[in-house]
Amino acid sequence: MFTSIRRGVGAALILAALQAHATVALDGKSATPEIIASIAAGENVEITPEAAKRVDASHELLLQAAVQGQRIYGLTVGVGLNKDRQMVDAQGKLTPEVIEASKVFNAALLHAHSAGVGPDMDVRTARAAMATRLNQMLVGGSGVQLSVAQKYEQFLNAGITPVMPTVGSVGEADITILAHIGLTMMGEGDVYYHGQKMPAAAALQAAGIAPIRPWGKDALGILSSNAYATGMASLALVDLHQLQRVEKLVYAVSLQGLNGNVSPFLEDSLALHPYPHVEKVGAELRGMLAGSSLWQRDDARALQDPLSFRDAPYLLAEIDRSYDEDRRLIEIQLNSSDDNPGVALGVKPHSDLYQAKRSYLKAGKLYGAILPNANFEPLPFVLSFEETGLALAHASLASAQRVIKLNDPRFTHLSRFLGTDHTLHAFGAMEKPPLALAEANKALAMPVSMDYLPAAGDIEDIATNAPVVIERVRKQIDNSFQLLGIELISSAQAVELRQKSAGGYTLAPDTQKLFDALRQVVPFRDDDRPFTPEFQAAAQLLMQYRN
Repeated sequence: MFTSIRRGVGAALILAALQAHATVALDGKSATPEIIASIAAGENVEITPEAAKRVDASHELLLQAAVQGQRIYGLTVGVGLNKDRQMVDAQGKLTPEVIEASKVFNAALLHAHSAGVGPDMDVRTARAAMATRLNQMLVGGSGVQLSVAQKYEQFLNAGITPVMPTVGSVGEADITILAHIGLTMMGEGDVYYHGQKMPAAAALQAAGIAPIRPWGKDALGILSSNAYATGMASLALVDLHQLQRVEKLVYAVSLQGLNGNVSPFLEDSLALHPYPHVEKVGAELRGMLAGSSLWQRDDARALQDPLSFRDAPYLLAEIDRSYDEDRRLIEIQLNSSDDNPGVALGVKPHSDLYQAKRSYLKAGKLYGAILPNANFEPLPFVLSFEETGLALAHASLASAQRVIKLNDPRFTHLSRFLGTDHTLHAFGAMEKPPLALAEANKALAMPVSMDYLPAAGDIEDIATNAPVVIERVRKQIDNSFQLLGIELISSAQAVELRQKSAGGYTLAPDTQKLFDALRQVVPFRDDDRPFTPEFQAAAQLLMQYRN
């Protein structure tokens, strides 16, 4: 609901960044959500020399393990239920015949897993997924050829974006989505290039990029990760950080519009019940409201405000707390390998027990292990984002209630529906959109990570629906900007009415800046006129506001 504006901002960012041609160094160790978002918006990438060496060493160790006779998922045996099938006999020597057989197997793997449905992924999200997967490969755990990692670099820098569907992953690696990246790297399927959708072969030829013939573990390295969900999560976190900032400011304007009581977030009030994030939010609110008339005596001011106002430190703190945890987990996800099997460079067995040491090897100066694992499991960050969705829903419901309270003279001691002598309806009907947005966010907060069925011959019998969880949070964030825009318009009207009725009512400087910015795009309502363009303008303001 109400997502087109947000996606439009993303498209503008892509165009601006493509024109800027900045370059981001990726090393597999230090990617952040902001770095992924900048690449998603069009910035170029560069693989650091140290990361390139890790990728090379990882690939060489993987091949040596195959030569030494290890059974390797996705290389010498099949994948999924087909793991019992011998696909490539690499024991002995990697002969041209063995390599050719591996190339046939890899192409078939990408073909068979290009199986998504739904609308095309937007370019910003697709680039985020590619940047995420590239950085994960640079950790050195995937075992792909360096040329595969370099192909991601070439695609991102040339502005070639694989056309990928958005539906088909159940959140245990986004295999049916990400396979399309490998498909286009082979010169098959479609891409977006220079703003046009076209065959990948034509775009590669125009950009002077040679297609690849993946072999070894290349195809599995391309398709088997949660890079789609993780890339979306990075974009969500960048947007959520902006939302955090403006949500507190909008609340501060609303409290001043209400002429509310500051007692609930006084330092000693919160020290009686010392949740750290709540205390931190209380300090932020006190700073934002410094210099406001709320700190002056007013015998008409209520002792206890409605809970949607009074409990705000707790509501806002839960968004902050969940954001901090989301970010911590996504930064682990971005800078580690979720490959199965994973290549661990420079490690030795921790035990002489057969099962503990069977996957380890030494080949010349290289040593390490090829380890079957469950590192494709994204449940830690999926559950954290579901909690974020709940926090956003609680905040949305409170925001909608504050809009309604600001319309009610019993609470504000202002005019009904914040009207003037020149309005007939004023803000009465505009209560419906915030309620609709809050209800939408409530529905989007319902947990979906447990909605799955067994698949792949009953081997893959759990799932997380990671992409669905993250996309729902992204929609909640989009809706929240719209909802806060409406609350800001309402609270600014209340503030101005209060200033007109009681001379000397003063906004805090921090909130005065936001008020002034709003008045540049949404004037005081002294007549009945359409709300819709003003709602859109306020939402855009909050998406971009810096104070």
